[in-house]
This record gives sequence, C-alpha cells and structure tokens, in this order.
Amino acid sequence: MVLGSELRRGNGRGAAAVAVFVLAVALTACSDDSGGADSAPPAPSVRQSTSERPPSPTAPADPAAAEQEIERNWEKFFDPAVSQKDKQQVLENGGRMAEVLESFNGDQRGRQVQANVEKVEFTSPAGADVTYSLTLKGATALPGASGTAVEQDGTWKVSVKTLCALVQLSGNASPGPGC
Repeated sequence: MVLGSELRRGNGRGAAAVAVFVLAVALTACSDDSGGADSAPPAPSVRQSTSERPPSPTAPADPAAAEQEIERNWEKFFDPAVSQKDKQQVLENGGRMAEVLESFNGDQRGRQVQANVEKVEFTSPAGADVTYSLTLKGATALPGASGTAVEQDGTWKVSVKTLCALVQLSGNASPGPGC
C-alpha cells in the first residue's frame, strides 16, 4: 500500500480527518487569546545565567572555588616545607591520621615530594577524583596519579585513601592505624 492511496480510492473519511487536523493546527497557531490585533506580543523569556542555576547533584555549589581549594590544599599537603600540623588540617581525619602522616613524612622521599594537580572531577557535592603528578626534587616521579579529595568540615582535603595508597607505594607494608 502506498501512503495516501486510501485517499485516491475514495475514502472520504481519511481525507476529512486529515483536513480537520491541518485546519485545527493552523487555527491554533494563528489564534489570539485576546481577540484583538492590537495586543502586544508575549515578552521573551529570560535565560538563567550559569551562576543562578541550581548546583549539579555531582558537584559542589561553586565548583570553580572548590577546584581552586583542592589544588591549593593538595599542593600544601605535598609541600616539604609545610609542618605536619598544617598538613593534618588538609588531610581527611587529620588528627586521627597523625601516625600514618608521620610515616609518610618520615620517609626520605616523602619529604622531597611535591604535587601538581592536573584535573579535578567532582563525583558528589563533597567528593572529587583528582589526577595529579608527584615530583621528586623537581623531576616527575609519579605522572598521572589518581587520588580523591573530600570536603570535610567545610574544607576540601586529601583523602585518607590517597595517603594510605601512597604510603603503601613507598614500600611500607604496615602504614599504621587508619589505613
């Protein structure tokens, strides 16, 4: 059967139905609710700016600020010149992880390592995957490493999971309590 062949065979009901449908669509498109030609056209809708959009369920309210804080705190955590006490402040459960952190900082290489955050991808409003490289005395020692950051008590911190993985990489079979 060819499309429209019913119309050519004299099926008037099909042609009438199509005509009524086309007429209804045309009238709806051209109708004027106010009944007059003098009414003003509807006002255009205004798009919301990106800063007014609701936050994504997989990102914090201000992803750009959170990403900057993650980068800053990761660099601080891996800076050999920063004290252990200050590193604890940017480490998830830092007070409880003092022994593991001490083990990491006690390693000769751990005291010479610095981090360069390359990419942050939010997995939730309080979690992010972090791609970073570690340098040892300025030379890249661990390129494209994967870690995680967590927002805890209003601060984006290096996750315990990341620290424990690095301590185990250093050859320390028993990183300590908390890992």
